[in-house]
Amino acid sequence: MTTTAPQPATTVPEQPATTVPEQPATTAEQPAATAPARTAALARARARAAGAEGLPAFDRLLELTEGERAVAVRNVPATLPCFTAHFPRHPVLPGVLLLESLAALARTAAGPGAWRLAGVRGARFKHFVGPGDQVHLTVEVSEHTRQRTECRATARVEGRVVATVRALTLVSATTTREGTA
Repeated sequence: MTTTAPQPATTVPEQPATTVPEQPATTAEQPAATAPARTAALARARARAAGAEGLPAFDRLLELTEGERAVAVRNVPATLPCFTAHFPRHPVLPGVLLLESLAALARTAAGPGAWRLAGVRGARFKHFVGPGDQVHLTVEVSEHTRQRTECRATARVEGRVVATVRALTLVSATTTREGTA
């Protein structure tokens, strides 16, 4: 009968503790103490990103400073139904869909609350946006109150400006419309 001597327990060298990196800050000067507020703001932004038909108006939020500025990216896939009729030989993203993306980003930049689009002034479409393009959307808040927000907006593809809006006006959804009680 053979017996084996008990083997000494092997020790595994302790590994340094790994930390999960925080989500990127919305602005460089925000302290880490505002992480829950930042997370809540991003969650609200994702909820407001849906356009009129429930499709996302933008794909990824790159920067958000509520009440001041927001930057996002919208990818334009070739599978969008609008490309079959607009236009069959030269597909172009309709300008109204680009405006809807800018309005959704403006609602995100406006901050908490329900906002609706009240007006668009000075919209200029400078170049076509087609399938496969990645549109960088930028919205800067120029005026902000509890009931009304006005923004300037720009859309770029590969650094080239494809659309600008001088004024996107949002009003609080609780504000009554003219002619209604």
